[in-house]
Amino acid sequence: MSVILQVDFPYQGPWGEEMTAAMNDLAESINQEPGFIWKIWTENQQTQMAGGVYLFASEQEAKAYLAKHSARLKAFGVPDVRGEIFAVNTALSQLNQAQFIAK
Repeated sequence: MSVILQVDFPYQGPWGEEMTAAMNDLAESINQEPGFIWKIWTENQQTQMAGGVYLFASEQEAKAYLAKHSARLKAFGVPDVRGEIFAVNTALSQLNQAQFIAK
């Protein structure tokens, strides 16, 4: 069953196009994670928060990625990483135009 992983953390930039340039290699590496299907990157310059919403093929794979990503962020000096995993109600999600593209 697919799951959503929602992650956010304090972030002081860069933002927008500069963030895109700075995080391109990280984005490419995320594509190689086991069970990864897609990610929506999130950023809020006003609240100094960033993160993402991910779709993984299983809860186990989402948990493994969350542990890896949290450790990486903490190594970069991010003290507070919040991550939540949610089951996906596929039928209702598809009713609202969600597309699930498996690798």
